[in-house]
Amino acid sequence: MNFDEDRPVRPDGLTVRRMRHDRGWSTRELVTAVAEACERATGLRETLTPNILKAVEEHNEYISYATLCLIADGFGCDPTDILYTPRADEIDDDALAT
Repeated sequence: MNFDEDRPVRPDGLTVRRMRHDRGWSTRELVTAVAEACERATGLRETLTPNILKAVEEHNEYISYATLCLIADGFGCDPTDILYTPRADEIDDDALAT
């Protein structure tokens, strides 16, 4: 799958929250994990705000693919692991035909 880094994607907020809780992390601890993972990968300590994580976890807010990758790096998982997958009843049959 090829993504433009600025393209908006919809993360699965429940999965993000579950993964964070499974690790016993607060939102701030995930922010720190993201910064540390980014620093290891690039030498830069890029991160995101707790407000972005709250919007993702509570509302499945659309974010850029680059931000999704930052969150995934914090967890040490593939970005597709935290990407929202619509249920069968949410898929528009007309959209599938195109």
